[in-house]
Amino acid sequence: MGFDQWFQSHVSDLHQEGRDIARISAVDRGSYLIRNQTKEVPAELSGKLYFQAESSIDLPCIGDWVTVKYHNNDAAAIIHEVFPRKTILRRKSAGEKVDFQMIAANIDVAFIVQSCHFDFNVRRMDRYLVMAADGGVEPIVVLTKTDLITPEELGKKLAAITSSTITARVLALSNVTGIGFDEFQQVLVPGKTYCLIGSSGVGKTTLLNRLIGQDAFDTKAVSGTGEGKHTTSRRQLIVLNQGSMLIDTPGMRELGLLGVTEGVNQGFEDIIELSMACRYADCSHTQESGCAVLTAIAQGELAEAHYSNYLKLRKESEHYEMSYLDKRKKDRAFGRFVKTVKKNKQKGET
Repeated sequence: MGFDQWFQSHVSDLHQEGRDIARISAVDRGSYLIRNQTKEVPAELSGKLYFQAESSIDLPCIGDWVTVKYHNNDAAAIIHEVFPRKTILRRKSAGEKVDFQMIAANIDVAFIVQSCHFDFNVRRMDRYLVMAADGGVEPIVVLTKTDLITPEELGKKLAAITSSTITARVLALSNVTGIGFDEFQQVLVPGKTYCLIGSSGVGKTTLLNRLIGQDAFDTKAVSGTGEGKHTTSRRQLIVLNQGSMLIDTPGMRELGLLGVTEGVNQGFEDIIELSMACRYADCSHTQESGCAVLTAIAQGELAEAHYSNYLKLRKESEHYEMSYLDKRKKDRAFGRFVKTVKKNKQKGET
């Protein structure tokens, strides 16, 4: 199940007598399934865990290791503590809300899935790569539906990825013909956890069905415009026959980035390396004289589209991070106010 020495080192800090260790295998609108080596049962949060959580990222998510207490003849459980996370996948919550949304935890490899047909977009690929880098997760790009394009068109897409300086491993396959599927299977290692992320309709669930050898999960054809239809409605962890674990996730229409400065730096290492030669240490790489990044663009050594995407992602991350920190500051101030009111009320009653 992936409970390695890293997690074992935290057992003494969390584990209490009468409680067991399990892994979150599904999350669906606040309800949970947990799994150990022998069974999977529904679970709910303890009151203490729920009320002590300062934000949604403190609550269990798919892939988390937790301590639990079974009840009802071991047919259900209460979740008490969440183990520290080795790696994470998270994004900005969809819409106007400035907060984190956890995608999955304790992932070894994230398969960034894009369709060769309608969904292919290098700039969006950069976003997923930044998210993976920020969470310490190894990324592998998976291009699906290669049967819908010619070999020449596939070659152009692979060249576009290379020219954008993306260094992640790329796998191309077809769920229809099976071409490339064997190479994909060879990546899967027993005891490791993998996660499928990408837009709706790119073939994530179809790929999962092919791995398990049956149509266990519903799929739908994409619409006439090429826009995928949601089929996976919850995040779920599947244990494959070869002993590896795969998490399927709902398609993401939005992939906002929040607080991923380090991930941006790792995702655009070529620009960060160039910036070391800038005249000014605090160079913004937008207008300064002596900027090595702007010089590289002028000399054709750095693609302007790649540079523009770097600026866009960095600005977006910094903007939302400032808003998030301001929100947390206000939340803490309000929390202190509530505690003071309660304390004064108790004094008045006594």
